[in-house]
Amino acid sequence: MKKKEGAAYLCIGCPLGCDLKVVKTEGGWAVEGAGCRRGVEYALQEHLDPRRVLTIVVKVVNGTVPVVPARSAFPIPRDKLLEAARVACRTEVVAPVSAGQVLITDIAGAGVDLIATGKVPVSSS
Repeated sequence: MKKKEGAAYLCIGCPLGCDLKVVKTEGGWAVEGAGCRRGVEYALQEHLDPRRVLTIVVKVVNGTVPVVPARSAFPIPRDKLLEAARVACRTEVVAPVSAGQVLITDIAGAGVDLIATGKVPVSSS
C-alpha cells in the first residue's frame, strides 16, 4: 500500500494532543510537530502500520448470560479488524468462561489472541 506524503494526525500519546505531520524524506519518514518522542513513535506507527484493539462480544452456550465481553490481547493490524470481527461473531464458547481466558488463538491470522474480559458461570437451569 502506498503511503500518503504529508499525512496529518492528532497525537494521542500524551495529554498535549500535538498536531503531527508525517513527511517523506530522503532517508525515510520524518514527523513534524511532535512535542515529545511518544508523538514521533505514535505518528510513525499510525502512518506505517496502523493497529487497533478489537473489542467485541462472543456468544456463550450454557452460560448465565448469552455473551461474554472480549478484546484482542494486543492491537491488531487495522486491515485485519473486519475479518477478526467476523470470526468472533461466528464463534461460540461453552460456559464457564473466565476473565483472561483465550477464546480464539491467532484471530484472523493477525498473530494475536482474542481474550475474555469478563466471566460467565454455567447456567443452573
